[in-house]
Amino acid sequence: MKISVAAEKRDTKGTGASRRLRRNGKIPGILYGNHKDPISLVLDSKILHQQFSKEAFHASILELTTDGTKESVLLRDYQLEPVKGTILHIDFQRINANEKIHVNVPFHFLNEDIAKGVKLEGGVVSHIMTEVDISCLPKDLPQFIEVDLENLELGHSIHLSEIKVPEGVELTALTHDNDAAITSIVKPKVQAVEEPVAAANEEGEETTGAEKEGSSEENSGDESQEG
Repeated sequence: MKISVAAEKRDTKGTGASRRLRRNGKIPGILYGNHKDPISLVLDSKILHQQFSKEAFHASILELTTDGTKESVLLRDYQLEPVKGTILHIDFQRINANEKIHVNVPFHFLNEDIAKGVKLEGGVVSHIMTEVDISCLPKDLPQFIEVDLENLELGHSIHLSEIKVPEGVELTALTHDNDAAITSIVKPKVQAVEEPVAAANEEGEETTGAEKEGSSEENSGDESQEG
């Protein structure tokens, strides 16, 4: 099911105009690509943030409706406010059903808890990559790629060449002979033990106690002499 995104054409441009839009609950954007002129857009902030928070929004063919015209697009870029994380600007790219697209899609890691290296050998999972760039026709675009860790042992890794991808999908890195590791199982890090410090403190306390005891004896001796 396609995700539908509603937008309107935007006539006003510039930094000041964009700030006014954001104050009024709107987000500026742009649509480009497929050998057509770019169009400046404005979108509803609340609705866009709800859609943006979903994983599928970032790796799906979206149906963008602009003043009654529907087009198939991809989310291509966005700018976030560094503190609040709100969207400041968003870019969409038109797609051609007959032309391959490049998209980053997320990995979904399966069976982490029962992986051999975790369950039998006490290791921990280390994710080296969380998404991957793929090439495919729009109709073949997957929302995610599964990586099964069940048989992964301690000290071993899963590489790009070892995962199964849907038909019609190519992993871009492999076309450049880059068979990168995706995930591995490693030994858990051992936390430093602070026993030497504690022992030193105990010795210090014992010395202090001895000093106090000696001091008491001296005081007692003084009192006897005075008597």
